[in-house]
Amino acid sequence: MLRLPLSCSSSGSSKACFLEPLFNLLEDVLSSARAIQMVMHGDACKAVLIEDHGAREVREMVGDQGFWNEVEAVHALITLVKEMARRIEEERLLVGQCLPLWEELRAKIKDWDSKFNVGEGLVEKLVERRFKKSYHPAWAAAFILDPLYLIRDSTGKYLPPFKCLSPEQEKDVDKLITRLVSRDEAHIALMELMKWRTEGLDPMYARAVQMKERDPVSGKMRIANPQSSRLVWETYLSEFRSLGKVAVRLIFLHATACGFKCNSSLLKWVNSHGRSHAAIDRAQKLIFISANSKFERRDFSNEEDRDAELLAMANGDDNLLNDVLVDTSSV
Repeated sequence: MLRLPLSCSSSGSSKACFLEPLFNLLEDVLSSARAIQMVMHGDACKAVLIEDHGAREVREMVGDQGFWNEVEAVHALITLVKEMARRIEEERLLVGQCLPLWEELRAKIKDWDSKFNVGEGLVEKLVERRFKKSYHPAWAAAFILDPLYLIRDSTGKYLPPFKCLSPEQEKDVDKLITRLVSRDEAHIALMELMKWRTEGLDPMYARAVQMKERDPVSGKMRIANPQSSRLVWETYLSEFRSLGKVAVRLIFLHATACGFKCNSSLLKWVNSHGRSHAAIDRAQKLIFISANSKFERRDFSNEEDRDAELLAMANGDDNLLNDVLVDTSSV
């Protein structure tokens, strides 16, 4: 039995169907492949095939092994994406996990392409377009500053994974770090970043941060002490005063939007300023500030009043916003 989608809505030139019903149909087609082929070659279907050109095309299609390879490929691709989306929802990823996650997706897409011999790299191009649209400089900065992702080199040093970044992403790291400290501290932060890049972290501390243990519930290997990255920056790496403040702020910032609740205060402000590019840029800054400060304080109460205060600041100039970005704890 095939579960057919009940409805498909269209808007203008684009159509949007619910993915889950279509995925169910795809699974049913795959599980019924043998039965479908037998029906198309059965005596009861011969009369229909003689009169109906469309039926003959369907018979040729289901008799082609290439068709079933494509159906299986699409099913495998959707399953892959759904599984990664499920992980993101369950684990509430941190910003520093975004780049490794995209690399994992690229590797899985490459394996998928090789397995099903899809060719042309269409899915890879789609993934890259989506990555460029979603990318934020904080991904690269958090990835570099989190001791969890340090890489052991041939000399035994544990160094930040700059070799995993593109030249543009390296520049993003510099720009974001200087933006998140005061102007007087900017050159100090960059000097500390260079020292972090060349010296990294003591191997003993690095191994402690990266130590994993098996989760008794899921059976998967997980970081034994998720707070160890913060502890290292606040204790052993306390000499990095400017860079350390940025590191502690970024590496525990969640990649999802769960830290910021869209409420009536935000909606009213967006409705009145929504056509201004400058206003949109301010709104993005304010959302970043609000989400970050609430996660640092673990304070999710009175969001309406607090966000209203933040949005009221949007009538001021950008210098005020930049000052707030320097110290989100004051919000």
